[in-house]
Amino acid sequence: MEQLEFFEIPSPCIGVCQTDARGYCKGCLRSRDERFNWLEFSAAKKTDVIRLCRQRMRRRKLVILKAKKAQLTQEQAQINPVLDFGSHEDTEANLALDDFSLD
Repeated sequence: MEQLEFFEIPSPCIGVCQTDARGYCKGCLRSRDERFNWLEFSAAKKTDVIRLCRQRMRRRKLVILKAKKAQLTQEQAQINPVLDFGSHEDTEANLALDDFSLD
């Protein structure tokens, strides 16, 4: 049995109505079907669509963060190619201490 909804579930549209390469709206991240049929959807279906949009937003942000991290690592490696910013392990082979002496 579906719960009664007292308030209309508003559309997640933010007015940026362009599609990305995968067919999702760049503003609200709804698919074409989800955008065109919004008014016919039940309250449960609308809630599900909003949940899917939030998941898509989280995935998009994660991809952006990973890309920024990779870019930063690449920039750091270009600045100082001797240091390996990709790994966090310091081994004796990586450290050149032959000419180091304590006086």
